[in-house]
Amino acid sequence: MAEMTAADVTTQRRRSRLHQYLYRVIFEADTPAGRAFDILLILAIVASVVAVMLDSVPRIRRAIGGWLSVAEWVFTILFSVEYLLRLYASPGRLRYARSFFGIIDLLALAPTYLSVLLPGGHYLLVVRVLRVLRVFRVLKLAKYVAEAELIVAALKASGRKIAVFLFAVLSIVVVVGSMIYLIEGDESGFISIPLSVYWAIVTLTTVGYGDISPQTPLGQTLAALIMILGYGLIAVPTGLVSMEISLALSRHQKRLCPACGTSESDPDAKFCRRCAADLHGTKKGA
Repeated sequence: MAEMTAADVTTQRRRSRLHQYLYRVIFEADTPAGRAFDILLILAIVASVVAVMLDSVPRIRRAIGGWLSVAEWVFTILFSVEYLLRLYASPGRLRYARSFFGIIDLLALAPTYLSVLLPGGHYLLVVRVLRVLRVFRVLKLAKYVAEAELIVAALKASGRKIAVFLFAVLSIVVVVGSMIYLIEGDESGFISIPLSVYWAIVTLTTVGYGDISPQTPLGQTLAALIMILGYGLIAVPTGLVSMEISLALSRHQKRLCPACGTSESDPDAKFCRRCAADLHGTKKGA
């Protein structure tokens, strides 16, 4: 095998430096260049999705449809270049191509090219909005993982209570739906118990579509009662989860004395209430 010349070594080093630079800019958000790249990419994604949505409005399409079409091809070309750069800069190109974002990046390009063969296929470009998930990397939400775990723990702890609450709500809407079916009947549009249960759910949650409504005084009284009950029921799951979050937070904030291991829940405490040891690790007066 022939030895590499100085020019070949220089070229290889330049390619290596270029590869490393592209990787830092494209895949990392810790540098100003990487952060700027991600922000510009997200803005371009949002702009392209807005262009596709505007193109679906007949009045706007008639007015500036040509410009929107040009903009879509410009965005597609830019995203195609970005996808190729990601493949080039990725240490594991096949792994990136098979990853969630790699597949989304490819799917974001396909509709425009397919629209040449399939008219109307470019409307599938709204899949690009999924690429905005990269904003989580830009905002560095990883530092909030602990807080997210706290909420998940609170939801798990209150899971049985919420399940009992939902069972109670389900029982209420079945009973009320059956009652309103007997009170109103077919004349008011309550033609079946399932449809009446649907009305009870809509009324209890205070949504109130208005597609079905009681006409008799007794039915209207029952509707008023379930509306009032709905406002009270909204507070129940909120209170359950809030209580568990408060308990989990208090457990999370407790500190252990380095000397005797006593748990200290007061966040402002400086010394152990049992042995007077400094909670930062030194004996009082030492």
